[in-house]
Amino acid sequence: MPRDTPDWIMQRRRELGERIGNLRAAAHHTQESLCEATGLSRSHLQRIESGEADPRYSDLLKIAQALGKDVSVLNS
Repeated sequence: MPRDTPDWIMQRRRELGERIGNLRAAAHHTQESLCEATGLSRSHLQRIESGEADPRYSDLLKIAQALGKDVSVLNS
């Protein structure tokens, strides 16, 4: 994202990444197994979980599906 991304957006991305990581761990997935289930690369998933990446909606749908959750849970 551009350097002028507001702090509140960066904070929300970090929170989203943390939720995804926590849900992944609770579902007993490693990053590698979640990547296999979603087709995402491990580096992309790592960047999403760390809040560095701005995931596409389709990425979030894949992650939610693999975790057996509705996508809305990722944004709770």
